[in-house]
Amino acid sequence: MSKLAYMKEIQRRIALYDDEAAYKELFCLFYKPLLRFAHTLCHSHEMSEEIVSDVFISIWQRRATLEEIHNLKVYLYISTKNAALKYLLRQQKRVAITLDDLQVELESQYNNPEQLMMTAEMLARVDQAIMHLPPRCKLVYKLIKEDGLRYKEVAEILGISVKTIDNQLAIALGKIGKAINVNLKKVIRF
Repeated sequence: MSKLAYMKEIQRRIALYDDEAAYKELFCLFYKPLLRFAHTLCHSHEMSEEIVSDVFISIWQRRATLEEIHNLKVYLYISTKNAALKYLLRQQKRVAITLDDLQVELESQYNNPEQLMMTAEMLARVDQAIMHLPPRCKLVYKLIKEDGLRYKEVAEILGISVKTIDNQLAIALGKIGKAINVNLKKVIRF
């Protein structure tokens, strides 16, 4: 069964049968990625946990309408983003916050064989280059490269165009490549 079909089945089971086991599967699939995403936005582990928990509570409370959601994965990320931005607004008592106002922190997850072969010096240079990316660029890079989201999904989550996502990722890869003296080729995933 494909990932999409699996997600639709979980969504259907929760909506139609109040299936707690399916809800738990959904929670296990998305809790950690959403927690990392919330943390990049609000920089507080406790608040990130609260935000993601609230998103899942909301999903359960609105389970009867869950089948109406076209892409549950994107819906979860958008809900998490909105909850995090509301938290930030309350913290800063501001009327609005843009993505460029956010300080994004990325977790290094270099754990595949190719990445494990990088030297400590190269890894430090890559991390340094990522830390110096502009906030929006860093967030796009994180969502695509760390969380494995597609361009279209990231565009929908952040409320920007796919072309902007493409440009932001190109900027990120160019700056990282320049910092480590490598011409990075990007793979386009729409």
